[in-house]
Amino acid sequence: MIPKNVKIKNGTLPDEPGVYLMKNAADEVIYVGKATSLKRRVASYFQGDKSDDRGERIAQMVSEIRSIDYIAKPTVIESLILEANLIKYYFPPYNVKDKDNKSFLYLVITKEDFPKPLLVRGTELGDDASKKYKAVFGPYTSPRSLRAALDLIRRAIPWSTCDSPDVSSTKYQVRKPKACFYYHLHQCPGVCIGAISKKDYGKIIRDLIKFFSGKKDDLLKQYKREMKAASKAQMFELAAELRNKIFFLEHIQDVAILKREDNDVDKIREGEAPVNVFGRIEGYDISNISGTSSVASMVVFENGAPAKAEYRKFRIKTVVGSNDVASMRETLMRRFRNSWRKPDLLLIDGGAPQVNAAIQVVRHFGLGIPVVGLAKGPDRKKDELVCDHNNLEICKVCERHKDLLVKVRDEAHRFAVVYHRKIRGRLR
Repeated sequence: MIPKNVKIKNGTLPDEPGVYLMKNAADEVIYVGKATSLKRRVASYFQGDKSDDRGERIAQMVSEIRSIDYIAKPTVIESLILEANLIKYYFPPYNVKDKDNKSFLYLVITKEDFPKPLLVRGTELGDDASKKYKAVFGPYTSPRSLRAALDLIRRAIPWSTCDSPDVSSTKYQVRKPKACFYYHLHQCPGVCIGAISKKDYGKIIRDLIKFFSGKKDDLLKQYKREMKAASKAQMFELAAELRNKIFFLEHIQDVAILKREDNDVDKIREGEAPVNVFGRIEGYDISNISGTSSVASMVVFENGAPAKAEYRKFRIKTVVGSNDVASMRETLMRRFRNSWRKPDLLLIDGGAPQVNAAIQVVRHFGLGIPVVGLAKGPDRKKDELVCDHNNLEICKVCERHKDLLVKVRDEAHRFAVVYHRKIRGRLR
């Protein structure tokens, strides 16, 4: 309960992402923080939790709080950026963890033909940072959150950390440069293989700078203008690329960025289920015979019933032979590159290897979607639930609704087998 002597902007705090500013009796900002839920995060300071190793410092800060201001943001990633910009502006005393500033992390953009975004500690930044780098953002108090945010936004603004090949070098007269891992994920524009000009890459970096300056709305307006112009000029591939960027920026699913940071205050409220099994469940299965004609199915259940109009099927393209784990990874990577509705639960027909592959894909895209599997068990007579050990609450709910999950799994299997038979029939 927040004390009555603490004045809150608008008299209440919203249950949404944003940045909060703690002020003392002199109306000075003494602390700036970010949250997935402003309401729950701010309330946590007044609940007397001593588990934080900063307990004494936080207790002292709380005793000085006389008012709380806040700025709600549509997404956590924008809250992260705003927090850093406000800390840089106010440099509040309770945000300073160490006198030498070594705990802070900065995002810098290098000065070179193909600039790179790099993470630099405060002690390594130097006094001439504004001259040394093209842009400097920060300080950021959470390295993990910043790295997660960078991984997420790279899907819309695909920068590179590669060096451009020197085409005049004798090194490349013998062997062509190889594309990096991120190029194949469409998260590097091809600096590594000379696939993009300095001018075009410079535009990508300008967009990245604009985003981390807190100007997402300006960036959206710019992309919409460019999409309209590209469409008018019948440059439909470019228009589609811009459309996808706009959709991504308008629908960032980024709660996972701060989930670990706010773990104590973002726990599921008592009596509230950690997963909605009667929401949208997507079930996946791989089908092949001796590693040939591998296919995958995606079935969808909503409100506990099949939603057949939402079913999708995939013909495996990159996996040779019988490798269900790699096939599942390919399927989910392709699925989440599409703008289909986000599921409440992923159900995988398989054991721990397939479930772990699915979890890796979900984390790669920065999504907070729970994943469970259904395995046949050692004797192949018992359906065993396979869960992420970090989500035991979800496992308990899924165990209670196991009959429904078995139906989803069986439907995914049926749909995959039907498609596999159809593909094999074409090849005869």
